[in-house]
Amino acid sequence: MMMLIERVGLIIILAFFLVNIPQFRRLLFRTDTVTKVELIVIFSLFTIIANLIGIEISPNNDTDVTPLLLNVSPGDSVANIRILTVTVSGIIGGPFVGSVVGMVAGVHRILQESFTLDALFYLPSSIIIGFLSGLFSIQKQHHFAIMKAWQGFLIGLLMESIQMIFILIFSPTGWTLVKYIAIPMITIGALGTSVFLSIISLYFRQEVDVQAAQTKTVLQLALRTLPEFRQGLNRTAAKKVVELILKYTSFEAAGISNEHKILAFAGTGQDHHIAGQEIKTSLSEKAINSGEVQIGNNAKEINCKVPNCPLHSAIVVPLVAQNKIVGSLKLYHTEQWKLSPVEIQLGTGLGEILAMQIMLGEMEKQSNLVRDAEIKSLQAQVNPHFFFNAINTISAVMRINSDQARSLLLQLSTYFRSNLLGVRETVIPLAKEFEHVKAYLSLEQTRFPDKYEINFNNTVDENVMIPPFSIQILVENAIKHAFSKSKTNNVVSIRVARIKDKLELRVADNGSGINKEIIGKIGKDAISSKKGSGTALQNLSARLSGLYGSDGELKVDSDHYGTVVRVVIPYMEKGEGEK
Repeated sequence: MMMLIERVGLIIILAFFLVNIPQFRRLLFRTDTVTKVELIVIFSLFTIIANLIGIEISPNNDTDVTPLLLNVSPGDSVANIRILTVTVSGIIGGPFVGSVVGMVAGVHRILQESFTLDALFYLPSSIIIGFLSGLFSIQKQHHFAIMKAWQGFLIGLLMESIQMIFILIFSPTGWTLVKYIAIPMITIGALGTSVFLSIISLYFRQEVDVQAAQTKTVLQLALRTLPEFRQGLNRTAAKKVVELILKYTSFEAAGISNEHKILAFAGTGQDHHIAGQEIKTSLSEKAINSGEVQIGNNAKEINCKVPNCPLHSAIVVPLVAQNKIVGSLKLYHTEQWKLSPVEIQLGTGLGEILAMQIMLGEMEKQSNLVRDAEIKSLQAQVNPHFFFNAINTISAVMRINSDQARSLLLQLSTYFRSNLLGVRETVIPLAKEFEHVKAYLSLEQTRFPDKYEINFNNTVDENVMIPPFSIQILVENAIKHAFSKSKTNNVVSIRVARIKDKLELRVADNGSGINKEIIGKIGKDAISSKKGSGTALQNLSARLSGLYGSDGELKVDSDHYGTVVRVVIPYMEKGEGEK
């Protein structure tokens, strides 16, 4: 047992050095074929080492310790930690990786005994163990990273026990050997599997922490780049943004282009990636032409037109505004291995935010040309309190649940896109309005968990057309004003129904009700309060009148049991009466 512990210790030390290599940690986040091949090579070397440092056991149970066990004497057996490495490879890489590593382990073990028939069972046993251990791994969900130490111990225990069963059945020494080596090999192998996985899990969680920090970086950049694109995508704005990106991230170069030319570039390579010149890399052209995020893992894939360009890995994100590609965001490293999956996610999210800001800037410019500029301007405004509350909420969630933080960031993006959609369109599908409402509620309910219960009841086709914000405004008003005196049992009910040739949008709450003195003014006059300007419902009523005349109505009923607000408009399917 002590000799086996020494050998497990050697493998653990190798594992410790391995996870300190960034190129290996990158493999933990990827599932492509190249990654699987690399994992097979790495763990095949581990399992060969495990065979070579095995302990030779004679039929009399005497042990022979040699520096490298290249050959096993006829009739002798070996106690080693081969199964530990096969098991770990399966848990990390999945059934395919585990099976191939198991095959390599079995073949090498047979080679040690000069391909004798008595040793052939090591091949199927190792392959089966590699495959079975792979079933405990769902690599896309990084199951091995959240696996508890005791779970790794039990899996190791199971796999070592399977090997003992094969030895008991197929080995010439059978029970004599098993009763001597079973307890130390099963125990040490299980402990080693647990420790090996714990080391990798520790470093994986460090990568997740980095990912959380990257999410925070995106939020910081979002705040600081928000004003830059108010005048659209231009050189001045692009120059400030790439400088901010280099300041807040670890990228060594960053650039922004329009469809044909470089608008700004900073960092390594700025001597030939010059603003105003044609785009230099094929990777950027491919991203703009395809509309898809492009990854370059080496200089050849980036394909800069200038020889000896020092940029060796890149992510290029197309910037899409109003369903049109207007340019690209390019982020670079000077070494191939530095571009991690975490940074790819960072670059993708940052590109989406910048595209949203460009769209916001373009819409702000265009809003001055729209006939109903006053109404559209009001629609386009993003409540600053809501925006900063959302950012603070996401920042807080990021500390404890990075996946939820990323989900909330996407909801915030959906909320902004819906605001921009309302600027361009006078009517939108009900489905789009629901997206807007649910994005808003997702952020609010995260900020105030268990404070609101939201009920949806829709009995019409979601392609029916309604004015943008017509439900969102009512829901937001209920959330803001109805429950000032209550922190629990607050219910908001949203119902959409067809009544003959009319469509009724109904939002009801069980709040404290509205003062009777101001009910008659709602929708007609601005009613100021501590929580808003009071123009939202006035704006909604004006839009209903402008779109539908006397056929569009805003009705409010309220008492001390709550408030019901109804919007009644003509029922229109998509394509009917769109403006």
